[in-house]
Amino acid sequence: MTDYNASTLIDGCRQLNLSLSDKQIAQFVRYYEMLTEKNKVMNLTAITEWEDVLKLHFLDSLLVCRAADLSVQSGPKKVLDLGSGAGFPGIPLKIAFPQLDLTLADSLNKRVLFLEEVIQELGFENIRAVHARAEELGHRPEHRQQYDLVVSRAVANLSSLCEYCIPFVKVGGQFIAYKSTDIDTEFNAAQSAIRILGGSSRPVLSLPLPETDVERSFVVIEKKKNTPDRYPRKAGTPSRDPLS
Repeated sequence: MTDYNASTLIDGCRQLNLSLSDKQIAQFVRYYEMLTEKNKVMNLTAITEWEDVLKLHFLDSLLVCRAADLSVQSGPKKVLDLGSGAGFPGIPLKIAFPQLDLTLADSLNKRVLFLEEVIQELGFENIRAVHARAEELGHRPEHRQQYDLVVSRAVANLSSLCEYCIPFVKVGGQFIAYKSTDIDTEFNAAQSAIRILGGSSRPVLSLPLPETDVERSFVVIEKKKNTPDRYPRKAGTPSRDPLS
């Protein structure tokens, strides 16, 4: 194995009050190797340099711990990463918080197969990768309103993303969307959709990304009541015709 300098990751985690064991650092390194190797034959990420991946994928994924309590004592038990893609934020969260019961969902089967390879290689327990569209998965009883926390780093309009994600959250749980800092217009436009789907939004939380000059915004939505049965609507509709 190449001798990677993990100081950026270690220092960034320290700023997030996270301490990584040697095993966890080794898991991050192996994940990086698998990601960049697979990226040669399929498009997983445009970011491939070690230091860039540490900052813009790994630390960015972990930054959500400043928006949600992920502690063993009081943190969420069941977590869904919707639109996981190459495994962000789910895989870094599982490495840093191994107690999480985590589901990774993606609509592209070859990405799910890659995630299954990572899960096996890194020796994880209580984690699975699911191949399905959100519009279909959100109506399955074993997934609908079953999660304490749903996270998504997927690039989608917030109103559409809420329709994809909020149906999975149990009442009392949270949906947290990773967004860029310029979110005010999108956030305001999504308020009606959030209410329709049974949620209530907190003020947008903007946080500095450790070891960078980048800021990341998090939209934190509390699930207040059950999502009406008709949502999410059929495949493609949430993106084509966002709730307003």
